[in-house]
Amino acid sequence: MTAVPTAPGQSRSHPLEPAAPSAGTIANPVLRGFHPDPSILRVGDDYYIATSTFEWLPGVSLHHSRDLVNWRPLGGILREERLVDLTGRPDSGGVWAPCLSHTDGLFHLVYSDVTNLSGAFKDVRNLVITAPSLDGPWSDPVPFPSHGFDPSLFHDDGPEGDGRSWALWMEWDHRPGRHPFAGILMQEWDRAAGRVTGPLHRVFQGTELAHTEGPHLYRKDGWYYLLTAEGGTSWAHAVTVARSRTLTGPYEPDPAGPLLTSAGRDTWDLQKAGHGSLVRTRDGEWYLAHLTARPLTPLGPCVLGRETAIQRVVWSADGWPRLHSLPDAASQAPPSPLPRTAVPGPALPPAPVTVPRARDHFDEPRLRADWSTLRRHPDPSWLSLTDRPGHLRLRGGQSLGSTHGQSMVARRQQAASFDFSARLEAEPSSPRQMAGIVHYYNSTLWYYLHLTWDEELGRVLRVGQCDHGRYTEEVPAVQVPVGPVELTLVVRRESGRFGWRPGGTAEWREAGQELDVTRLSDESATQGDPASGHYSSWGFTGAFAGLCVQDLTGAALHADFAWSEYRETPGPHEGR
Repeated sequence: MTAVPTAPGQSRSHPLEPAAPSAGTIANPVLRGFHPDPSILRVGDDYYIATSTFEWLPGVSLHHSRDLVNWRPLGGILREERLVDLTGRPDSGGVWAPCLSHTDGLFHLVYSDVTNLSGAFKDVRNLVITAPSLDGPWSDPVPFPSHGFDPSLFHDDGPEGDGRSWALWMEWDHRPGRHPFAGILMQEWDRAAGRVTGPLHRVFQGTELAHTEGPHLYRKDGWYYLLTAEGGTSWAHAVTVARSRTLTGPYEPDPAGPLLTSAGRDTWDLQKAGHGSLVRTRDGEWYLAHLTARPLTPLGPCVLGRETAIQRVVWSADGWPRLHSLPDAASQAPPSPLPRTAVPGPALPPAPVTVPRARDHFDEPRLRADWSTLRRHPDPSWLSLTDRPGHLRLRGGQSLGSTHGQSMVARRQQAASFDFSARLEAEPSSPRQMAGIVHYYNSTLWYYLHLTWDEELGRVLRVGQCDHGRYTEEVPAVQVPVGPVELTLVVRRESGRFGWRPGGTAEWREAGQELDVTRLSDESATQGDPASGHYSSWGFTGAFAGLCVQDLTGAALHADFAWSEYRETPGPHEGR
């Protein structure tokens, strides 16, 4: 198969490949690919990061570390329909901005379930669940205040606190002529009763950056510190800090400006830096987990979506948090808010993690943690790892343009260049039966190499693409002999190419034309009117490579995948 050409490199080190970490160095982003809105938590010697999953399941992706350098995926928390049902959720709707906390021996998870996000309105259900362990069992969801999103919980249970808990969230205002980001609200949360109580407080209106959201509250040295995300989720994104001597405010923003932002630094490695949360080590070191993105070109398409990075934080002499970029933590010099790709880790023993094998033979009792499903939980009615041992069996669901009943298992794209392949067995007998591999952003943006049936040619391979809802197929179709077929997707930065070969043969054959990968980006997916702030569609999720089956006849044709492989392949202009 002819290699897909690599885009010209830049003279500086490339932003899409993190530096290889030295011992004790955090190499950013620590969670590559679609892992936005991090909520970081320490319980004892264990660190956890929970991130948004939107329309993908299991909801709320979870990672674990013992040293803040090496992170192990644990899969998702919301694994049951009683915890979240994403049927019909719009693209980039679903599970937003979780907050993970711990008190009284219980983990508390607060999250938004967004059912509508287009136009002036945001229809949201905010929910709280608890469990004695991150493995569960999780309680039934309890309603949380829902006239906005990005909910969080603050437990004032430190040595200075009174043990009470407080709910925070941003308020959304749909009314014309008003800024939709209406400020941060706070109300006491009665943990025993599972509800808010007492007066409602508007504690922060935000700064001139506006778009104030993502609140997290902390207490240190007699101050309450309120972290918020501001500036919107794109290039002007930022983390701001405000503080107050009293819990309910007023909160005064840091006069030095944002704690973190990459705004105005078009060529900086980590862009869109914002939406953060803080964690303190046992030894009193502080770190900030935050959202970031790595565009293919300066301020260009972000195919990998929004990722998670970690920065070291120090405290100024007058009690403000600063990124660890000052020559002297007590200096009054202007702080640098720019995120770094290499950050000193804490003074903790190294805790390396095992990297999963590139090829998944589907020989485990459940899907590996790097797989996700689209809008519906794994269920024997459409997914099985036991019907044919050593195979993933998928039964055909609805089309890739649907938001109901897709039969898809996919994984995040985590590098600019990668190879994704699979071995497939299926016997379609109708053009409305399809099975194959997909490069997918959302229901309106995807490329699909699929095995199907043609009335004149018999069993064929076709390349379909959907560009903002407009579906086309490349012609002619490729006739395929009876038996297993192996499919591949080769991506080299902006360009991609499908390929195939009969099972058991060595040579790949091209399928279709070169693909424009930049279409599968946050920027391509986001469409609307920036002047009014109202959008018809959003791009919050990054690209996925996946396996899927459709049967629009209703017969639930099944397809078997013997293996799937994902390998990152840095080209000559990638890597440091």
